[in-house]
Amino acid sequence: MALVGLLLAGWPGISIVVVVVALLALWEFRGLCGRMGLLPPIWLIYPLGVYVTLSGTLLEAVPMELVLSAALVLGLSAFLVLPDRGMGLGRWAMALAGAFSIGLPLDSYLLLYRSAPGGRGLIWVLIVILTVVVSDSSALLVGQRFGRRPFFPAVSPKKTVEGALAGLVCCLPVMSLGGALVLGLPAWHAVALAVMIGIVAQAGDLVESQMKRSAGVKDSSNLIPGHGGVLDRLDSLLFPPIVVYLYASYLHLL
Repeated sequence: MALVGLLLAGWPGISIVVVVVALLALWEFRGLCGRMGLLPPIWLIYPLGVYVTLSGTLLEAVPMELVLSAALVLGLSAFLVLPDRGMGLGRWAMALAGAFSIGLPLDSYLLLYRSAPGGRGLIWVLIVILTVVVSDSSALLVGQRFGRRPFFPAVSPKKTVEGALAGLVCCLPVMSLGGALVLGLPAWHAVALAVMIGIVAQAGDLVESQMKRSAGVKDSSNLIPGHGGVLDRLDSLLFPPIVVYLYASYLHLL
């Protein structure tokens, strides 16, 4: 009920939800890094991650170059006086990797929500999420039923070429119809967005699978009983908003 209330509250509530999701995802990312021997420092990954998440909206007045300069000079120099100095560079790098790999996608969702005129931002966000969910579901169902040829077996042995193709193909009707009929996009723009979403959604899934494999775990955490963690639910949703926002804003579709 609290979640629904925050979402219905509009921009303030949605911002709170996104920040909470970012913090939970960063916590899981930090845990995975710790299992690989490169535990990002709390004092760097969380503030930087929240800043990146809000950098295009609530914190847009704070220059990115200023924050990155501080993260470089102060953040990296701090490891000279901290224990485990030998791993300092790797821990610093993983803090930046987590902040940007989680913060930028969530920032893109917020930008999509705020940038589209006439209150259409929420529709953009929902269509992107629905497209990814349909892609994920179809890839899983077709892969389990008809999958024969492995797709990146070294990263995710259960994924198949047949499932990957089904996930890509099933993006087309969702994004094409949603983009053309609901958002009023030219048909070829809607198809282009569908193809991009289908590709990068599966890339995000594989990237998180690779990280979990490197950490030697099946799930990013146990926050969601029976479903793993926040990152397990977000993996396919992390890259699509970035390409959608960049494409739509560059071509003045928003």
